[in-house]
Formats: sequence, structure tokens, C-alpha cells
Amino acid sequence: MTQSLQKLVTFDEFVEFLKTQLENIRYELYDGDIIQMPQPKGKHEEIIAFLAAILGYEFVRLKLKYGISNKALVQAENKQSGYFPDVLVMNLSNLVNEPRWQEESILTQPESIPLVIEVVSTNWRDDYHKKFADYEEMGIKEYWIVDYLALGSKLLIGDPKQPTITIYSLNNEGEYQGKQFRGTDRIESPTFPELNLTAQQIFQANNS
Repeated sequence: MTQSLQKLVTFDEFVEFLKTQLENIRYELYDGDIIQMPQPKGKHEEIIAFLAAILGYEFVRLKLKYGISNKALVQAENKQSGYFPDVLVMNLSNLVNEPRWQEESILTQPESIPLVIEVVSTNWRDDYHKKFADYEEMGIKEYWIVDYLALGSKLLIGDPKQPTITIYSLNNEGEYQGKQFRGTDRIESPTFPELNLTAQQIFQANNS
């Protein structure tokens, strides 16, 4: 379970709070509420490392000026919320337009964030509901939820529940439309349409 620190704060107060904390304890800000994130499981981190490697290779292959960070803070627009996505794909060309990037590694513009990925853990409702709504409102074009333990509700991932990757992309109305992938389904990413990767390979963190 995520743990709240009770006192509501502003986003700027949260940034100052982070400067005083140990690096091995992660926090995010949800509508002014500082939340201590649960310690991730080993498989969670294996999947993150695998996706970062696969996508990084794709950047190089396509000669894209992209990079990956799990330390940059994403500020939800006009809200007292801030997140550290498990995999944050950054458009390096737009960082010059980010007013707080150089000093504080904060991203606020959708042009800087082609894709975010959350690998689901015990706080799965945050990924499927709160972060979904805020990433959509920010205008982040693509959002993956990698639910390798099938923790999401049956309404979200089907009955019977099974490991599922949901890829959301913005439509012309600025709303997310999702498509789900399981087992040997080939991932379909609008940002990286040439990816040759199945859901099972992601869950196993192995592309062989």
C-alpha cells in the first residue's frame, strides 16, 4: 500500500521536500498529498530495465533524439501533483523549452514526453485511474500500463484476469483510447510502430 504523509503541500513545497530525502525512498505527489511509494519487487525492476534497453536501441536505430529517465519529475498541469514514471521517454530536442529542466529535472510539456510507462505494483489503482487521467489531461500522446501480475480489476483487464499490457494513445479529441495485449500478442505502439515485441516477452523481460 502507498503511505500518505498527511499534510497537503504545493508542488513547489514537494520539490523542496524531495531535496531533503534519501534517494532510496521514492515519493510522489497526489493532489497535494505526499505519498511514499512501495518498495518494488525484483520482476518489476527487471521489466523496467528490459523496456529501457529495448526502447533505447530503437532510439539509436531510428536516429531519434530521445532519451529515457526514471528520475525526472513530471508535473501534472495546473495540479499539485508530480510523478516519477517507471519509464519516461523524453524528447531531448524539446528540453530547451522546459523552464525547470536545467535546475530541477522537471518536465511539464507534452512535447517533451512522447511516451510514459507504468509497471503495475500494489498501488495499481493509481496507474489505471489517477495517472491515466493526469497523463491524458497533460496531452502525453502514449501511455503504457504493464500489469504483469494481473492486479487490475476484472473490469479493467478482463475475466478471468491475466497479465495484460494496455497501450493508450490520444485520439483527435485529446482522449485516450486503449488496446490490450496478452501472451503472444505483438505490441502495437503508435510512437514506435516497428517494435517487434510480444506481451509475453515483456512480462518475461526477455526478447529471445
